[in-house]
Amino acid sequence: MNSSSSVPRLVVAAPSSGSGKTTVATGLMAAFAARGLAVSPHKVGPDYIDPGYHALASGRVGRNLDAYLCGPELIAPLFAHGARGCDLAVVEGVMGMYDGAAGEGELASTAHVAKLLRAPVVLVVDASSQSRSVAALVHGFASWDPEVRVGGVILNKVASDRHEELLREALDSAGVPVLGVLRRVARVDTPSRHLGLVPVAERRAEAVEAVAAMAAQVAAGCDLEALVALARSAGALPGRAWDPAEALASSPPPVPSSPPPVPSSAPVVAVAGGPAFTFSYAEHAELLTAAGAEVVVFDPLRDERLPEGTRGLVVGGGFPEVYGAELSANETLRRDVADLALGGAPVAAECAGLLYLCRELDGRPMCGVLDATARMDALLTLGYRDAVAVSDSVLAPAGTRMRGHEFHRTVVEPGAGAAAAWGVLGPRRRVEGFVQRGVHASYLHTHWASEPGVARRFVERCRTS
Repeated sequence: MNSSSSVPRLVVAAPSSGSGKTTVATGLMAAFAARGLAVSPHKVGPDYIDPGYHALASGRVGRNLDAYLCGPELIAPLFAHGARGCDLAVVEGVMGMYDGAAGEGELASTAHVAKLLRAPVVLVVDASSQSRSVAALVHGFASWDPEVRVGGVILNKVASDRHEELLREALDSAGVPVLGVLRRVARVDTPSRHLGLVPVAERRAEAVEAVAAMAAQVAAGCDLEALVALARSAGALPGRAWDPAEALASSPPPVPSSPPPVPSSAPVVAVAGGPAFTFSYAEHAELLTAAGAEVVVFDPLRDERLPEGTRGLVVGGGFPEVYGAELSANETLRRDVADLALGGAPVAAECAGLLYLCRELDGRPMCGVLDATARMDALLTLGYRDAVAVSDSVLAPAGTRMRGHEFHRTVVEPGAGAAAAWGVLGPRRRVEGFVQRGVHASYLHTHWASEPGVARRFVERCRTS
């Protein structure tokens, strides 16, 4: 196995969304794993769903690399942390290769992350409606930024042997080797709905079959040896791998707003999981553990009580609107959550977690922690956000700057009695979220690696609440 700074790696990119990145990246992970390699899976950007398929393909936790949420300086350390002890890493890009945060140039684009990782790029091209033009397309992407090294092309949705021959002839002049050809007739069942692919947790048996089909398709159509050779050409990464304990030790101490924590055994922090709450970053649990908590995952669809001894609760994103009836029917757990929150225990809720804490969602009773109602909406709210904490909370003192991401088709209509969590900056300034007793609930997904003191402050509050 390789050191985390020298692990062979590939970035799978495309000219646009819908070109086949997820099929190729997931298929490569599974195909390499089937050959006995320890594969480290990564995803550019804030996507929570693709990493679930990556984890299924590789047998390791899928991790995100987001230069907007975490800052460019953390991309290589976070990658090295996830790739520690692996033989090879595959990084799936986001959108088109040069598409980044709106109005921020290359920031958080696949090309940006590839440069930060000193990694070669494999460009996946949907060739279904072109022949010779493919050479111009590939040449443009390969030459647009000389710091991005496009090391090969995988042609997707190729119609026939003759179509493949025409594409290869055209690409001979582009100077970029063809490393794979996937036929148009090959189909992989990966159903989607309003926020993208259906998560693995909701369809595990079907997802296993889909990943196996991706692996077979990629193994049959791609030159795996050439792809491994390309991955090994990646340059060594500078610096150290990210470490949650070191990150906590080097983060600024929190502003005192409560008595110093009393040393005690590790407080239990319950983290919502299962099919309804699948959106989380692996680093959050790692930071909570490093801060001294015992992290226990529970499933609000099945578990009728919070884990024994729960002192704090984290409810991340997911699809409570899909499971509204089941979540509402679990009255015992809803009462448990309400009692914990109303008793002042620390509760951190993001997006789906916010909806779960409301009085109701689409007319169904929820936990009733917040005086607010939630409902599905036709409008998609999507994008990065720059935010500042406007209230002291269990996560951060007022004035703390963090970046977040919104991704939902719901609306929350607040009642009274709670302060706002965030002031969203930029041209459309607004306040957002709720701070109430020990509750911090918001639509914003944040990455705690960018502000490790969030986890430390939360665990300290668990000890003293």
